Amino acid sequence: MNQESPSIPDAELAQQAQAGSFAAFEELIYRYEHRVHAFVTQFCRNATDAREVTQETFVKASQSMAQFDARREFAPWLFTIARRKWIDRQRSAPPTAEGAMPEAVEEINPAELLAQQEDRQQLWQLARQSLTVNQFQALWLRYAEDMEVRQIAQVLGKTRVHVKVLLFRARQILGQQLNPAPTLAQAMPTAKINLGDYNKVSSAKTS
Repeated sequence: MNQESPSIPDAELAQQAQAGSFAAFEELIYRYEHRVHAFVTQFCRNATDAREVTQETFVKASQSMAQFDARREFAPWLFTIARRKWIDRQRSAPPTAEGAMPEAVEEINPAELLAQQEDRQQLWQLARQSLTVNQFQALWLRYAEDMEVRQIAQVLGKTRVHVKVLLFRARQILGQQLNPAPTLAQAMPTAKINLGDYNKVSSAKTS
């Protein structure tokens, strides 16, 4: 199905999966497994947790397909499940030091990464160390997943205004870390950061 399915929208695949097509659900797994794994890897304690949360996400999605509203977007729905499964895992795990973020899972074969990818990874590592969980998740969904504010709000269970504030604060903190300020403008495009969005949110906050 993968060779012919790129033109099939997610919503149509979801409808087919609701009607009992396992091939359609397999295609959704093919499209999103790596993306969901990359998302939860940023917060899970180790590679095993990340893999299991990813698996649990798709098991839950399979069980809940009948409740999916095909008039809505599939990606925010799926990432909402992934985030809830990560929260469930955090609640059942032994507590870590207060305020500490879990170590990120190391990239496989780092020698094969291009310089641009390495720079981007360093930027996300800095973000992980500097931001709160909600700030980092908002930033990841915005720039790694290219989600709109309304989609991020759905995933995080926040209002759009709250998401805009999270993004504003995240950019502000990273701007302070990447000193002098011009470095931010040079570094952010590798992570698909649009400084125009930053200026809009900044203007809205000061008005």
